[in-house]
Amino acid sequence: MTINHLRAEVIKKVRRVVIKIGSSVLTDSATNINFNAFASIVDQIAWIKKIGIEPVVVSSGAIAIGTQKIGLKQRPQSIPLKQAAAAVGQSGLMENYERFFKEKNLKIGQVLLTNLILKERPLFLNARNTLFALLELGIIPIINENDSVVVDEIKLGDNDNLATITTNLVGADLLVILTDQDGLFEADPQTNKNARLISVVKKIDKKLESLASTRKSTHGVGGMETKIAAAKNATTYGIPVVMANGRRHGILEAIFQGKDVGTLFLPQTSKLKSRKHWIAFTLKPRGKLFIDHGAEEAILKKGKSLLAVGITKAEGEFKFGDSVSILNQYQQEIARGLVNYDSLEIKRIKGAPTKEIEKILGYKYYDEVINRDDLVVL
Repeated sequence: MTINHLRAEVIKKVRRVVIKIGSSVLTDSATNINFNAFASIVDQIAWIKKIGIEPVVVSSGAIAIGTQKIGLKQRPQSIPLKQAAAAVGQSGLMENYERFFKEKNLKIGQVLLTNLILKERPLFLNARNTLFALLELGIIPIINENDSVVVDEIKLGDNDNLATITTNLVGADLLVILTDQDGLFEADPQTNKNARLISVVKKIDKKLESLASTRKSTHGVGGMETKIAAAKNATTYGIPVVMANGRRHGILEAIFQGKDVGTLFLPQTSKLKSRKHWIAFTLKPRGKLFIDHGAEEAILKKGKSLLAVGITKAEGEFKFGDSVSILNQYQQEIARGLVNYDSLEIKRIKGAPTKEIEKILGYKYYDEVINRDDLVVL
């Protein structure tokens, strides 16, 4: 199968797409908004909607726009100044989108998210239902992290990570990451002019991850590393990803026409159910459970739950329902899951047969420490 045929096969299955737009696409520098870029991106998104595909936009740019509006000469470094710039710039970001989408007779809706919202399942579902309602009304959601209030404890990390989470929130079939580079290269194109663009990635391995440059835009947050991480997370759980140059004229149209542009990352498995995607990527693990070889075999090869008898050590403080990492005897993370006991209880029952749990604790909630339905193999 040729590359164009492969891309066409991916695109024809897409009914809903998440488009992540980086700050570097919408601005020329930390203090200069590119209105032509806004107009071009909006025009292409309107075309995508016209051909029957539902677009969901995850857009950076609030801090960059706020930096300009406040009159700062460079992107702020302190958290309070970043939050102030985001507060000022978010309205400007939406004002630009509103202006250009209105010219296309399209309506938009602003959705600001934080990890505190997404880590709680009821709030996650509320956000999901809001987005579905917007889409049913024909309104294009414009999503951003709520940078005006986030700090490290509640920050999603970057909008590349947020875009991955959003693919799960809306049940998207494709993630498009628009940046200021043509895609993933075999070497850093900034230092090697002969570096070749990688058209298709079948699997993201350690060698490929090492190609990711740590270089960051002066007016963005994530470098290539965060984009590769986002692509890895999405493709691992069944979502294809296209990384491409958002500054290139007609780039979205070229992608949806199946042309060989950017880098296509192929999905590694069938699409993961929303709840397990939420467990794997949205929740931050609160602790670690170390398991023996028998428990590892049961989880990986037999599809079993995690029992207390297979746990050798517990680290961290967590409570019932929290997410934890499951590590094997080589300290490799093999899975994540939601615990049925808190950390103190698990430290008491680790290594014990299920029938002994009630004797040790004086009660027993569940036979399993983590039920298979609440466990995601990584």
